[in-house]
Amino acid sequence: MLLLSPSPSLSTPTNPFLVKHNLCSRDLTRTMLKHKKCRIRDKFQPCAFATSEPTSQNGFCRRDLVLFGLSSSFSLIFPTLGSLAEEELKMAPLVDEINSYSYLYPVELTSKKFLFKWVESRKPERYSSAAPLSPDARLRIVSERVDIIDNLIISVSIGPPNSQFLKTKDKKTWTAKDVADSVLSDKSALRVTSSQRMAESSVLDAHSSEIDGEPYWFYEYLVRKSPTKTAQGSNLYRHYVASTAERDGYLYSLNASTLNKQWDKMGPFLEKTVASFRLIPPTEYYVPPYKDPWRFW
Repeated sequence: MLLLSPSPSLSTPTNPFLVKHNLCSRDLTRTMLKHKKCRIRDKFQPCAFATSEPTSQNGFCRRDLVLFGLSSSFSLIFPTLGSLAEEELKMAPLVDEINSYSYLYPVELTSKKFLFKWVESRKPERYSSAAPLSPDARLRIVSERVDIIDNLIISVSIGPPNSQFLKTKDKKTWTAKDVADSVLSDKSALRVTSSQRMAESSVLDAHSSEIDGEPYWFYEYLVRKSPTKTAQGSNLYRHYVASTAERDGYLYSLNASTLNKQWDKMGPFLEKTVASFRLIPPTEYYVPPYKDPWRFW
């Protein structure tokens, strides 16, 4: 897992709706778990993207309409909080036709003349050839972009549900906490048990929303990282927000993160990305995760 150093390039905004997290001990972590309950319900405002079949009259294909919907509806989707209301945040759409999902990611704060410095570290690829997140290769990263300077990572992973937490196939009965536990239990590069992987993470909050008749599960969590020479183990965390949806028996999850001490600066922008995540109607380029599991190219 990539661990990034903080950037001084963006000043810290003052926001009365955001809480600065100082996690220097397990006691403080437990305090956060108590007081941050239900906080992200107000952050993630779901939106719907219109799609349509291609027509010869207007010449638009489905992908054009998805891109248009993503870019044109931004001002309605993402009201900015507190002092950030003065910021004009530009976001760009990403549409992955191989795995049939889309999301928006921040590219510029025009009022501060600040540019995000994204690098596409993993281009979208099919599930069978994607990099695994754990030794059992259940959960795999199908795309990833990184802003190394500003400590930002946005990735999309796909994997089957963990029956230890999601005991039925009826997704309408799944709780957001159980979905979060299912995803996080498979998210580790260490050869450890599911319970040990979960011990690396602390879920701060989780809730669900129904969008276009389908459930989406939103959650916020911390992951303790290994200590380095410049950061002690007691306060070295990455702060994540995530959204998960289900299709074809697999969980599609978008995760956005930064170092915990960078959260007050970058967290509001990552929350907008997570709120924009959607599974979109498949095209002829869609490859289901179960197709050709032996194929690695």
